[in-house]
Amino acid sequence: MSPCFAEWRCSVSPTGEKLYIPNFSQHKLLILARNGSVLATFSDPAHQHPQNVHVTPEGQVLVCGEVSNTIIQLDSEGRRKL
Repeated sequence: MSPCFAEWRCSVSPTGEKLYIPNFSQHKLLILARNGSVLATFSDPAHQHPQNVHVTPEGQVLVCGEVSNTIIQLDSEGRRKL
């Protein structure tokens, strides 16, 4: 197992209503409600192996792709790249 697996990070929206969880192996970002239900998933062929996600106090969603070596910004719903 690669040491980077220990560095996966999820994040919570400023209101605490949404959880943003990277799914490394399926190249997706999962957006869950507090109760665990899936609100949305995001994937982009150019953004491989999302590893970390950070939500700013303003609600900006930033996702780091390990293999693609990129950081993308999503809308607060996690449905489209900005």
